[in-house]
Amino acid sequence: MAQEHNLAIFRGLVKFKSNTQKIWGVLIFLTIVTCIEVAFGIYKPESLMTKFLGMKILNWIFIGLTIVKAYYIIWDFMHMRDETKVLRRMVMWTVILLMLYLLYILLVEGGYVFDVYKDGYIKRDF
Repeated sequence: MAQEHNLAIFRGLVKFKSNTQKIWGVLIFLTIVTCIEVAFGIYKPESLMTKFLGMKILNWIFIGLTIVKAYYIIWDFMHMRDETKVLRRMVMWTVILLMLYLLYILLVEGGYVFDVYKDGYIKRDF
């Protein structure tokens, strides 16, 4: 007998009758988030171009929306929702820590490369 999948998204706010409907619902949600990202990328509002923690607010919005999309891809399309609590936490916390580490590396190295191009010299030699 096949395992029944949870047919609700957004913590039970939207419920579907079948797996096919749920897949389409999550796909539509991911499409909407992607359209928001594309619209921000095309129009680049001036109010979001101010610096915050070393990057423009628009870049932080892109990072946040990408994390939301990755979460829903893992949670719904890869059926992480149907796994045991311990496995879900182990996988999700590992992914979150690795993403934070990657973000730190990108910010530090990106700042260094920016300084090299801006100032024309190397501050530290590896």
